[in-house]
Amino acid sequence: MAQSLILIPARMASQRLPGKPLADIEGLPMIVHVLRRAEAAGIGPAVVATDSPAIVACIEAAGGRAVMTSPDHASGSDRIFEALNSVDPGGKAEIVVNVQGDLPTIAPGDIAAASAPLADPAVDIATLAAEITEPRERTDPNIVKVIGSLVAPGRLRALYFTRATAPSGEGPLYHHIGLYAYRRAALARFVALPPSALETREKLEQLRALEAGMRIDVTLISGVPLGVDTPQDLARARELIAANR
Repeated sequence: MAQSLILIPARMASQRLPGKPLADIEGLPMIVHVLRRAEAAGIGPAVVATDSPAIVACIEAAGGRAVMTSPDHASGSDRIFEALNSVDPGGKAEIVVNVQGDLPTIAPGDIAAASAPLADPAVDIATLAAEITEPRERTDPNIVKVIGSLVAPGRLRALYFTRATAPSGEGPLYHHIGLYAYRRAALARFVALPPSALETREKLEQLRALEAGMRIDVTLISGVPLGVDTPQDLARARELIAANR
């Protein structure tokens, strides 16, 4: 079995919720909740990648591992690539899983499911999606949709990602969840590519990979984990975690 490493990018700068990685949820900082869920996925060690000494101190106080990265990265992908080479310079990890640091309620099983398509050697990158069930989400440009072909039960080959309502016609639409599993070589190739035309137009980084001919497959899961971007999201996360204690 290929060795996996989970990397969790986290930074303090957030326009809508400054300092959110350290926001308290049931007595623990949010980033620690994410780390615990990543560890519980059971697919490999989990490390937080950050540009903040406060986040490093928080993770180490919780018994976890964190690594400092440059504050100048344009994206989480660039941050985890730097962290990967710092944490695993010998190249033992063949699969790198990028778990966003603002998903404190994500199910460990969903983290594990993200990398399942990489068992197929034709797949470069794997990710997650869930069927849209709320009608308003079908037309919401803040909800990224993945368009794909079914290649196996519960698995799509991604053809495109868009903020538009697509595809048209009858049938399900899928809400993309921004959690990625990369082959190590695919991540290295991806971060070396310049931003692509469609990526710039849609403001969706994953389109860079598709435009470069890389294959992205999608595991379908039952629901979308709560991403914390606003004070209202944080309040909801506190409710959910308190209810499941």
